[in-house]
Amino acid sequence: MKKQIKLIALSTLLISLTSCNQTSEDVNQKNVVAEDTIKQSPIASIMTAEEQADMSPDEIIGRLKKGNENFVSNNLTQRDHSAQRRQAMIGQYPKAIVLSCVDSRVPVEDVFDLGIGDIFVARVAGNIENKDIVGSMEFATAVAGSKVVIVMGHTACGAVKHAIDNTDAASMGMTALEDLLNEIKPSLEGIEPNGEISSKNIPFTNTVINANAIKTVEDIRKRSPKMAEMEDRGEIKIVSAVYDMETGKVNFQK
Repeated sequence: MKKQIKLIALSTLLISLTSCNQTSEDVNQKNVVAEDTIKQSPIASIMTAEEQADMSPDEIIGRLKKGNENFVSNNLTQRDHSAQRRQAMIGQYPKAIVLSCVDSRVPVEDVFDLGIGDIFVARVAGNIENKDIVGSMEFATAVAGSKVVIVMGHTACGAVKHAIDNTDAASMGMTALEDLLNEIKPSLEGIEPNGEISSKNIPFTNTVINANAIKTVEDIRKRSPKMAEMEDRGEIKIVSAVYDMETGKVNFQK
């Protein structure tokens, strides 16, 4: 009789331990599912006026760099674009404006892991400035409150390559393109090619791409006393960067 009681007690203990173990596993599994749900939940909100006002130019650049890390690691934020689109009808408060090349291989918002309402984007071949683009930048900063201006060149830029190779676009009836290439050519000045002056000289071409982005930043400051004044007061930052098309990384210059 005592032996039977012991066996019953032992069986009860084993059942209890197994049940506890299963309960613990169930809870852990539910926690994992909950965490995955949180991670996969698309962002439906957009940048607000308060968020824009609270961020400094340096903080914005830091966030853009973090977003670029997400892009490089193929870990872009999930967004509910339908919800963001509806909210954006109320107003927009982008934190930065990016001047990029027209190149279709440079998806600016994705490069910084951004969505609707996050940034202004201007595009022109060779990421050069002109009166209209500088005016757009003044609107973005002095009117709409953006605190960072980024001139972003990119490796393997076709416009820079044609400027280096001195392509005669005018002879082919493309006088507007000729004017654009002439805007890029001053960026070649003072650069030692260490080889032939040709777009086939990749190190030289990359140096010109960097110089062209930096020159555009300098030209923006000259053409917009308003933005230069805002930068002097620490209200905005105007910086250059180059997007590496092979790695996806954006390298900020200054």
